[in-house]
Amino acid sequence: MTTPATQVTPKVSPATQASILAEALPYIRRFHGKTIVVKYGGNAMTDLKLQQQFAHDVVMLKLVGLNPVVVHGGGPQIEERLKQLGIKSQFIQGMRVTDAETMDVVEMVLGGSVNKDIVTLINQAGGKAVGLTGQDGAFIRAKKLLMADKDKPDQFIDIGQVGDIEFIDPSVISTLEAGGFIPVVAPIGIGKDGDSFNINADVVAGKLAEILKAEKLVLLTNTPGVLDKAGNLLTNITPRDIDDMLADGTLSGGMLPKIASALDAARSGVKGVHIIDGRVEHALLLEILTDQGVGTLIRSK
Repeated sequence: MTTPATQVTPKVSPATQASILAEALPYIRRFHGKTIVVKYGGNAMTDLKLQQQFAHDVVMLKLVGLNPVVVHGGGPQIEERLKQLGIKSQFIQGMRVTDAETMDVVEMVLGGSVNKDIVTLINQAGGKAVGLTGQDGAFIRAKKLLMADKDKPDQFIDIGQVGDIEFIDPSVISTLEAGGFIPVVAPIGIGKDGDSFNINADVVAGKLAEILKAEKLVLLTNTPGVLDKAGNLLTNITPRDIDDMLADGTLSGGMLPKIASALDAARSGVKGVHIIDGRVEHALLLEILTDQGVGTLIRSK
């Protein structure tokens, strides 16, 4: 299966490279010792060159004194595995119905192959990554998510083992950070009776950023960022701007879960929430350590 072409960053001269490094210095100084939560998904997860560059970017952030925490998705990989096993996917209002059989596949893919692949890439790039799910140390406690019926708002739909976060214990992540490790989190939570729950990765990333009092939350997407009605990129907006765009229908579809997580994080004290284009080479470094940026910054105020 082919993937969309990577947006290539033009090659630059040594003098320009030195200028870029100098430009990064004030950002490195400002964010040194701060936690950056990164939601990793989209094309950045399926294009090999972008995978490798993402891993190098994460290691670079760690080496210059930031504390990156990676939360990953894996919807396409889950879908592919279900097809291989002859299990038919069912969606209600855009949400995957997750019965026990499907949940086994989710755990196998997210907590297994996808998580291990990301950990391996980061370690190969010179980092020290540790993979975990919310089940490890029971650090993500979840309960069953009952979805409101869009046709009958007073009724709720049971979509199986899809979870809503009740509590996140930050001590596991804090211990790993203190040891120089890069946590890589699969969005699987655990219920009070030991049941596993599949949780939206944007939601996990947003809540984790809140709990860890992260300096930044970065959401990698397959779009340039938040666009206005004319399709123009909005580079700097506030929660109030988001409310206005939700009210007039500018924002809809697949952007809604990201926007909801971004808003919650911004209103809960995360100083900067970035929705960036994961198809751009070294998007993470460009957004955090340069004046240029490659997406939308949602300021907390």
